[in-house]
Amino acid sequence: MIRIHQLALSLNHSADDLLAAVARRLKLSVGELGPLIIKKRSIDARDKQAIELVYSVDVQVASEAAVLGRLRGNSQLGVAPEPLIRPSLQAPAGFQARPVVIGAGPCGYFAALFLAQQGFKPLLLERGRSVNNRTADTFGFWKGNSPFNPRSNAQFGEGGAGTFSDGKLYSGVKESKKHGRWVLEEFVESGANPEILVLQKPHIGTFKLVGVVRQLRARIEALGGEVRFEQQVVGFDLDPGTRQLRGLQLSNSEIIPTTAAVLAIGHSARDTFAQLHLQGVEMEAKPFSVGFRIEHPQELIDRARWGDFAGHPLLGAADYKLVHHASNGRSVYSFCMCPGGLVVGATSEEGHVVTNGMSQYSRNERNANSGIVVGISPELDYPNGVLAGVAFQRQLEARAYLLGGKNYNAPAQRLEDFLLGQPSLDLGPLQPSYAPGVTPADLSTALPTQLIEAIREALPAFAKQIPGFDYGDALLTGVETRTSSPVRISRGVNFQSVNTPGLFPAGEGAGYAGGILSAGIDGLRVGEAVAKQLLAPVNALIN
Repeated sequence: MIRIHQLALSLNHSADDLLAAVARRLKLSVGELGPLIIKKRSIDARDKQAIELVYSVDVQVASEAAVLGRLRGNSQLGVAPEPLIRPSLQAPAGFQARPVVIGAGPCGYFAALFLAQQGFKPLLLERGRSVNNRTADTFGFWKGNSPFNPRSNAQFGEGGAGTFSDGKLYSGVKESKKHGRWVLEEFVESGANPEILVLQKPHIGTFKLVGVVRQLRARIEALGGEVRFEQQVVGFDLDPGTRQLRGLQLSNSEIIPTTAAVLAIGHSARDTFAQLHLQGVEMEAKPFSVGFRIEHPQELIDRARWGDFAGHPLLGAADYKLVHHASNGRSVYSFCMCPGGLVVGATSEEGHVVTNGMSQYSRNERNANSGIVVGISPELDYPNGVLAGVAFQRQLEARAYLLGGKNYNAPAQRLEDFLLGQPSLDLGPLQPSYAPGVTPADLSTALPTQLIEAIREALPAFAKQIPGFDYGDALLTGVETRTSSPVRISRGVNFQSVNTPGLFPAGEGAGYAGGILSAGIDGLRVGEAVAKQLLAPVNALIN
């Protein structure tokens, strides 16, 4: 197969137009083309008067070598890469060393899936509830029908924090494209729409992701794995001399013997971070970002990005990605942009308010929302130890709870009022989407002064890229604090903790991923490392 990149066609092209474009690129007739497979489709909207769809395709021809030789020097042509050869690390029959995975987010599920596929029959422990029960708890809290549940919410439970998000399956983290494809293929095998294999910015959406998560669990269990909910790990049994992991202590006092555990706990497992630190597991404070959610009418963003093509069915709801380097040295950027979505309550602790964004697959809600966040670091903002970033998050979230009225409402402010430095006494025509609800407030006290100054400088600058971004009735809602883990749990080249053998820190909570896709990739790689570690004694005997 020949891989062809950068085939640009008009928005309303036909299938025949794509075939003709391939033939022109290869200087062949359409009749000389064999099967054609679309590998990637993206949108080029740099010229709003002539928006194009851009394809990468694989095509079969009679003599690939002759065609590529005739067109050598064309950087947009080449031999289609071979698919990833998935590693085979099969456990021998009767193998007894059972690995444990802690956390049922994307990292934990992909680590468990790989280990189950290799015959290791992993045990997966999740502190929260199954995704159906968790969804009922979370939506009940948002709608005011259920009390807040610190064990079952937008952060904790089957599927992890990404379940109540846009379900984005792309990442700014540089990762192996082949491993990324592997994750997407496993999602499709678990019920996701096959279009995620083609779109440049694929997403699943919350309700569809719930079904995919259930299928991932079913596949793991069908292969002999076990998934237990409402089972929180509260301690680690370590050898006094070597610090080798020997077992896990659960909140019900049960001890699970194991010499290999994947630590896929997510970025909000603050009590587990504290326990790991108490037991001497090497970790460090790391940078993350904090800020607000911003909401605009989706049609404003569509018009700014798509021009007269706004509303075209192939384009859908428009997104954006923005960065501004403020004069005080802080970087401000958009984060987790959710087209046609909702702002939702994402706290995991009582007496705190945290915001996040969520979209369904259709992305057809009235508002666009995104985090507008500022990078912070241990050196500048929380220099007082490994867990100081956690304390900093809690301080901001408790302040937001107070500003919102101490009833889990979020403090909200019109953009114009925020820029003028005056509190919002009421809100404009834009209907806030945040659930449970919002309280008009002055957000200038919700973050440290330097961060507020940086955001005030960034918002008008963003309007130069997205006309109307400084719309006065746009709504800021606070606070966004869970952009990534505030700690990194140190690991070596074999993915194990540098000072606690048998413990495999993984995913976003350990500081090695940023979103569903990169977390899934890290889960696969860590799962492979665990399998190699468990098989090492067997291989040594054979050799």
